[in-house]
Amino acid sequence: MSTLDFQQNLLGFRDQLYYFALSLTKDRDDASDLLQESMVRALIYRDKFRENTNFKAWLYTIMKNTFINDHRRSKRTKALMDSVDRERDEVRMVQMPNSPESSIKMDEIQRSLDRLEPAFRLPFTMHHEGFKYQEIADHLNIPIGTVKSRIFQARHRLMEMLTDKNVPA
Repeated sequence: MSTLDFQQNLLGFRDQLYYFALSLTKDRDDASDLLQESMVRALIYRDKFRENTNFKAWLYTIMKNTFINDHRRSKRTKALMDSVDRERDEVRMVQMPNSPESSIKMDEIQRSLDRLEPAFRLPFTMHHEGFKYQEIADHLNIPIGTVKSRIFQARHRLMEMLTDKNVPA
């Protein structure tokens, strides 16, 4: 089939494909998008069409597969966004309110952090501020393994300092 014949056949099925898309999506705008994407895919994969086969069935299969793939992708995206929203809600719930007790606790944490040796405090602080391990390693000119080790050790030293204060004498 020549390119011109292929394109004319494709345009000849445009209305039928639109109604099929509408039956799948139940929305005019989504159906138009699906029709456009399916027609573009038919043009891109024109070489996959075999002569003397059912052109209409081939187009309907492209549209159905496009719809299914888009539906799966949107479900994964929705699940991911729901997960992000849940995490954000959990972080909001965990954040300490602005109370005198929380101010005292934050002061204790800051004093403990200030007591850490600079070799541990700096990588820990940078990591807490959002720097990646490699960025910290490059900035401090130390191996990435050392960065990870120092952050780990800083966490444990801080926990020891903070729990020692909370243990009754």
